[in-house]
Amino acid sequence: MNKLTIGWLYPELMNIYGDRGNIITLSKRAKWRDIIVEVKELNPGFSDQTLKECDLLVMGGAQDKQQSIVNEDLRKHHETLSEMIDAGIPGLYVCGGFQFLGNYYKEADGTIIDGLGIFDLYTENPGHGHERLIGNIAIQPNIDELTNLIVGFENHGGRTYLGEDIDPLGKVLKGHGNNDGNTEGAKYKNSFGTYLHGPILPKNPQFADYLIKLALELEELKEIDDTLEIEARKNVEKKLIL
Repeated sequence: MNKLTIGWLYPELMNIYGDRGNIITLSKRAKWRDIIVEVKELNPGFSDQTLKECDLLVMGGAQDKQQSIVNEDLRKHHETLSEMIDAGIPGLYVCGGFQFLGNYYKEADGTIIDGLGIFDLYTENPGHGHERLIGNIAIQPNIDELTNLIVGFENHGGRTYLGEDIDPLGKVLKGHGNNDGNTEGAKYKNSFGTYLHGPILPKNPQFADYLIKLALELEELKEIDDTLEIEARKNVEKKLIL
């Protein structure tokens, strides 16, 4: 029997806009397929050994104060996390978690917070006089295995700029995305960064299943009844007038 070990990075500090729902979705959709699931809550002070035991990593977003605490602790695990991501361990990094993997984040007051530099990108908040990027969003995923649009809700002040060595998660069809309405998120090997809250995975079960397959190195997953999920997606897309 397969076992899925999910590493939930900083759940006590990086869990805003309902990002806990991503963990619930991954766990439920795995258990419905008779996959044993263990969720390791990796709060400040966790060990590199515990991190290495994880098949899939998930990290949410937070406010600036919490992000500063996490940024300091996460640096202790920079080498291990970088090695895992480069080795293809899949991960979903939302908002602040997404920004941490870049080169740096510039706060609204101009303060520069160095990132881990795993993703070739940087993020800047243009300042308090500029609007936040808020609203429903739909993107065409830059992942061949995903045939459905990815839909969700974005709420971020930072504008993210991708380097030449990083691919976007998808193309924006409706909404703001990273900065100019053209791209959303980032994709590096089997790790994905995104601004989609809401949370993202309950609205996009195909993406959740894709992460599970990557984590367990499976070609296919047992079919389950997705009638409710399909109807929910249709309603979201209707509201977005797609």
